[in-house]
Amino acid sequence: MIWLQFLVSAVLLVLAAIKLAEFGDVIAVRTRLGGMFIGTLLLAGATSLPELFTTINSINQQVPDLAAGNIFGSSMFNMLMLAVLDMVNPRTRILHRVAINHALSAGLAVLLTGTAVFFVVANVNIQIGWVGLDSLLLIGMYWFAMRLIYARNRIGMEEIEVAGEEVEGLPRLGAAAVGFVGATAVLVIVTPWLVRSSVGIAEMTGLTTGFIGIALVALVTSLPEVVTTVTAARMGAYDLAVGNLFGSNIFNIFGLGSTDFFYFQGHFLANIDPALTLAGLAGLLLTSLGLVGTVAQVERRLFFVEIDAVLILLGYAGAMWLLFSRGIVG
Repeated sequence: MIWLQFLVSAVLLVLAAIKLAEFGDVIAVRTRLGGMFIGTLLLAGATSLPELFTTINSINQQVPDLAAGNIFGSSMFNMLMLAVLDMVNPRTRILHRVAINHALSAGLAVLLTGTAVFFVVANVNIQIGWVGLDSLLLIGMYWFAMRLIYARNRIGMEEIEVAGEEVEGLPRLGAAAVGFVGATAVLVIVTPWLVRSSVGIAEMTGLTTGFIGIALVALVTSLPEVVTTVTAARMGAYDLAVGNLFGSNIFNIFGLGSTDFFYFQGHFLANIDPALTLAGLAGLLLTSLGLVGTVAQVERRLFFVEIDAVLILLGYAGAMWLLFSRGIVG
């Protein structure tokens, strides 16, 4: 029964998140936001809402390790999708085609992820009210990163204006906004089911909630990124696809910091199992590989896959094996 609850809630979550991304894209076109800015802010934020809501519900159900595992595991999985993009588009060197545009967003994702891991280990026991100073700094860094990305990509607004004129049958802004809010409401309702069933699965299998968050919950909450990224790549919207992935990793750290507002049992980041910093470091290394892949000019391929994509695949597989070997409890 617990597995059925997990599967049903996962399906509903993915469907709602996909519609959320679709309505978010319409809002972006209607409001004429910047080209790459759609992927790194609006689309990334929309498809990352399942991670945020799941993390908040994990806190409400007293499983902070599931919350942290979901965030770090999602960041790892997003970078795996960079390698998948190369595999499903063997004739296009996607990472090299978006090198100039996405070096900034990839670098900021590395910076925020590294800072989050540092705060988990450092245990900066300074609070403003009930919220940790480290969490507030993560939130502030996110908004600063968004300002940098927006300033760098204001020129993309012209692309969106042209695209908006060519699209036929596009829903009106009001209808898209209503649909966006409706899809968000579905996520709010469904995510507690997903968290409860995930905790039940952890108890049944003997795995820690942290590992379940990394391996299972993070996979489900990342499925909207998978669908939107692959769809955008097949349409040739490579900036949108890659921006969604790096932007989601940036938003994940914002979600980690924001969760502290819902945690009233002390210092949130200090209460995360230090063993989960291994997942955070894995996400940091994989994001760094993604950054290198966007700026390097390595022309060699292994069969039909770029070398940097192979390294991401191997890095993800190795990290999951290591996390699994340390995720079993007695």
